[in-house]
Parts: sequence; C-alpha cells; structure tokens
Amino acid sequence: MNPIIKEITASQLKPELSQFRVGDGVKVHTKVREGDKERVQLFAGIVIARKGSGIHESFTVRRISYGEGVEKVFPVHSPNVVKVEIERQSEPMRARLYYLRKRKGKAAMAIREVRAEKRTRA
Repeated sequence: MNPIIKEITASQLKPELSQFRVGDGVKVHTKVREGDKERVQLFAGIVIARKGSGIHESFTVRRISYGEGVEKVFPVHSPNVVKVEIERQSEPMRARLYYLRKRKGKAAMAIREVRAEKRTRA
C-alpha cells in the first residue's frame, strides 16, 4: 500500500481489536440506526474468511437461521462494529472455510475446537 495512504488511514484504525481467527465462533455487536434511534444488534456465527489489510480489512461471518445459511461481511475497522466477542475457538486446516456453505444442519457448524492450553497468541 502507498505510504501516504497508510499514514492518512492510520488514525482511523481501531487499536483495541480482539484477536479472532478463521473458524472461531464469534458474536459481532453492530450499531443499527432506525429513524432517530440507535441500538446495538448481535450477529453470532462462525468466521469463514478474513480478507484485506489495513483500513480495508474485512471478515465474513456465517450462521444458520431458520434452516437457511446467512452470511454477513463486516469491515474490521468500521465505526458501526462496536465489538467482536469470541465464543469458541477452533483450529481449522484452511485459511477460508467456504466448504461450510455446502453443508446442512450440525455439519455446517462442525469445526474442530481447540483446547485452552494448546492455543497461543503472538
């Protein structure tokens, strides 16, 4: 990325990001504006992809709602994303979990979970 653009967007980056990976079960708290009221809405699911870097970084969360797969893409540094809570941690064998789209029922949520003492963060 161009160093000038990197310098300009540095002030817009969120410093306090929770460290989540692809395959983790997360709850994403987002601001929703309805008329003149504003509230926080949850979207819980599995992170199936992370893309981009810097201000353009985004992640995709997938969940099953009433038997249908629903995916949302969230910008990591968006002011509308209040926080990202990690519900469960997992250890996938791939960088993107698009194969979950073809699965149904419990199989669509099946990812090998990691034990607490095994996972380390840098």
